[in-house]
Amino acid sequence: MSEPAFAILDSRAVLAVGGEDRVAFLQGLVSTDVASVSAAKAIHTAFLTAQGKYLHDFFIAALGDGFLLDCEAARLEDLKKRLSIYRLRSKVTIEARPDLAVAVVFGAGGAEALRLAGEAGAAGPLDGGVGFVDPRLADAGARAVLPADSAAATLEAAGLAAGSSSDYDRLRLSLGLPDGSRDLVPEKSILLENGFDELNGVDWDKGCFLGQELTARTHYRGLVKKRLMPVAIDGPLPAPGTLVMLGEKEAGEMRSGTGTLGLALLRLEAVERAAAEDLALMVGDARLAPKKPAWATF
Repeated sequence: MSEPAFAILDSRAVLAVGGEDRVAFLQGLVSTDVASVSAAKAIHTAFLTAQGKYLHDFFIAALGDGFLLDCEAARLEDLKKRLSIYRLRSKVTIEARPDLAVAVVFGAGGAEALRLAGEAGAAGPLDGGVGFVDPRLADAGARAVLPADSAAATLEAAGLAAGSSSDYDRLRLSLGLPDGSRDLVPEKSILLENGFDELNGVDWDKGCFLGQELTARTHYRGLVKKRLMPVAIDGPLPAPGTLVMLGEKEAGEMRSGTGTLGLALLRLEAVERAAAEDLALMVGDARLAPKKPAWATF
C-alpha cells in the first residue's frame, strides 16, 4: 500500500508507568536507554529474564509526566505483574489504560501526516495522545497511542485512510520485524537472534539492565548462529513453530506469517548451504526462500 493509511491494533494495549522514580525504575530493567525518552523521542525496548531470555518487548512514549507502554494486549497483565515485582519502595505507579488505543500508520507520507520528522523514534503530541515514528525502523511507518473513542476520527482528520491490521502485517513481515510473542518465545528466545541490536532495541552504552550479561556476552563473542529472517512461502502457510528442514537436517522454525510471507528463525549455516548448493528449505510441502533484510548486518 503506497497511500498513507492507519489501522487500530486490537492486539495491542497500553500500560502507564508514572511516578518520580519511573526513569530509574525502568532503566535498570530494560534493554534501551529510558533516560532518552522525551516528548520528542520514543523507544522500543525489551524486558528479559535474569538469564537474558526474552519476556516482553514494548514501545515507550512520554505523555505529560508519565510513560505509555505500547505492549501486547494478551500479555499486558503478565507484564504488569512482572514489573510490579521489582517496584519495591520505588515511587512508581503501574496501571492499565483501557481508555487508550494503539494504531499504526503506514504508507508514503504517513509520518508527515502526523507532523512527525522522518527519523526512527521521532515523537510528538497528537490529540490527547502521542504519535511516533517506529523506533526500530522508519520504513515501518508510525504508531499512535490515542483515546480509544476518538482514535479513528483523529487519524482520518489527519488525511489517513482506514486500512487493516493485515495490511500492516504484510509490511512488517516484508521488513523482517518481529511482533512480540508471535515471533519470540518467552523465556527461550534471545534478542540478538531476532535483530534487536540492529533495530535500536539494545543500547550497549546505557549500563546494566536485567539480562544484560548474557546479551553482551553473546554480542561480543559472536555467538549468534541463528537469525529471524523474512521468507517467501511457496505452498501452504506453515503453522508457527513448525520445523524448517534442509534435507534430513533441522534448519530452523517458522514464526508468524500471512499468505505467501512469513518469518522464520533459521540457522545461518543452513541458509548459506542452501544458497550455495541450490537446495530447498522446506516446511512440510512449502518451500521457503529467505531474504536478508536491508537493515541486517549478519
